[in-house]
Amino acid sequence: MIFISLLIFIVAIALPSFKKQLSPILLTRITTIILIYSGVLAFNSLYIQSIGSGIGIYSGLFHVSAITQVLDSFLLFIAALILIPRPGILEFNNSKSNGHGPSLIKIVNSDSGSGLGDKYSLIILFSTLGSLLLLSSSDLLSMYLSIELQSFGVYILATLFRNSKLATSAGLKYFLLGGLSSCIILLGSGLVYSYTGLTNLESIYSLISVVPSGTVSSVGYATGSFCPMGGEAGVGNITQGLTLGFVLIIIGFLFKIAAAPLHNWAPDVYDESPTIVTIWLTIMPKIGILIFLLDLFIGGSAYSQSGDFILSNGYSSGYGLVTSSNGYLLGGDILKNLLLISSLLSLIIGTVVGLAQSKIKRLFAYSTISHIGFILLALAINSEQSIESFIFYIIQYSITNLNTFLIILALGYLIKNAVPSLRSRPSVISSLFNLESKDIRFISELKGQFISNPLLSISLAICLFSMAGIPPLIGFFSKQMVLYSAIQSGYYFMAIVCIIVSVISTSYYLKIVRVLFNPSPSTGATHPSSAAAMPQQGRVAGEASHLNGSSPVSVESNIKISYYITNIHSFLISTLTLFILLFIFKPSLLLNSTQLLSLSLFNC
Repeated sequence: MIFISLLIFIVAIALPSFKKQLSPILLTRITTIILIYSGVLAFNSLYIQSIGSGIGIYSGLFHVSAITQVLDSFLLFIAALILIPRPGILEFNNSKSNGHGPSLIKIVNSDSGSGLGDKYSLIILFSTLGSLLLLSSSDLLSMYLSIELQSFGVYILATLFRNSKLATSAGLKYFLLGGLSSCIILLGSGLVYSYTGLTNLESIYSLISVVPSGTVSSVGYATGSFCPMGGEAGVGNITQGLTLGFVLIIIGFLFKIAAAPLHNWAPDVYDESPTIVTIWLTIMPKIGILIFLLDLFIGGSAYSQSGDFILSNGYSSGYGLVTSSNGYLLGGDILKNLLLISSLLSLIIGTVVGLAQSKIKRLFAYSTISHIGFILLALAINSEQSIESFIFYIIQYSITNLNTFLIILALGYLIKNAVPSLRSRPSVISSLFNLESKDIRFISELKGQFISNPLLSISLAICLFSMAGIPPLIGFFSKQMVLYSAIQSGYYFMAIVCIIVSVISTSYYLKIVRVLFNPSPSTGATHPSSAAAMPQQGRVAGEASHLNGSSPVSVESNIKISYYITNIHSFLISTLTLFILLFIFKPSLLLNSTQLLSLSLFNC
């Protein structure tokens, strides 16, 4: 569905007759409908009986199963929700000569001059397609092509505002460092192929599963792989080479999800990118990569209780390239320790460095790094309980993070309306409709917002409390599940570190809440008494101007521009906030779903 839509979009944009009729906002709405419909189709495919055991497509490059379809549906719905936040813009005649107050002149296209353009929807679809393909990848080639398709879309999104120096800098930095991580992944894939002659993950799993038995020569020739050396030397070389290859692949993935110590690019890129793009950067690329890492780390069903290898005829969704039920497979200790070290550093760095941040998007970047530490810990433990907590944490992180940025966007639309000194600075006029100019960058800009926008402020406080892990919000239960699985598996030190960093991280979330609820003496100046004159709550009037062709800019004081939150945007914020707040009253649906997914991953 996504691929067909992409082809139609490309043809429609290329034809001038169709392009004139397709405005950017219309393309965005069509893209949202496509993503929602694709999610419904992915979920509806669960009724196909054969999909329970998995279906290999495109000569084994992809493996479609019930689990991938569920995660595809979740990813598509999240992608559709990210496209929703756009400001409503109205142009008013503020002259009161008629005695009736401001009168509406026209409704302005919310994409007018925003810098998004008609390519925005196309790039979103390309990036989403890459994430979906990565979830189902079962070959090193399809894995690399999928992650590159996803990444290139994100690089372009970061530089979508071409006239912005910050956005251009963020996109260039993201492209260079993202290209470096892709090279590391490609190098690791090349090492795996050079030692096995295989790229299919299931074939590699079959090969490495019998390496401990010393039958590498026969397995190598039986599977068509190249075995440079026989006997014990061949066993050692293949094991070391494969371990090194997968270490490089995992390092490349850790780079892309901004896990410490490979996190330095994330705060700069998130802060310099427009907020409407930062939402995508913090959620979508991470979901596909984390689920693919989960596939690599799951493989407990390949061994019996005695430790003998069994070729299972049942379904096992993971490839098990790292660990098995007998505790060792392909340098499992090395790869597990790699994740544990990255998790520990992410928890510490994301918490400690976040305390010193004054820019809100940099703070959330370090907050994301800290959350990645919890997710990697659950992945490294690799038990049924930890995988359940892993899936649950990803779901709640995506929902909470999405709602937080939706609220920040809404506050930005309402706060940043005044355009100073239009007469002396005509160039400022072009920023009036630019979405980047509505971004909130500093925490101090939120000061006193509880007085002006109480509902949005309360919703943001609820999301921040959930991120901090304060009960009874959904974020508390996700951290509790990770801590429970860590203690049950004997990771007491990591559990203590998680508790400490959760307490410390609460301080910088409370810093934002304190600024929100702290009355500001400049609140009245920032928000004039236009709210009483506008029919919608939260509208703030600002000066505007008219451009008459190529003539000089003339400013008319009786023309006002009002920004407001659209109905869909506000409905989405309220729905997600209620879900985060009231999860405790109906937790069975989400908890049972994650438990079934984790049990399916460990079931033959």
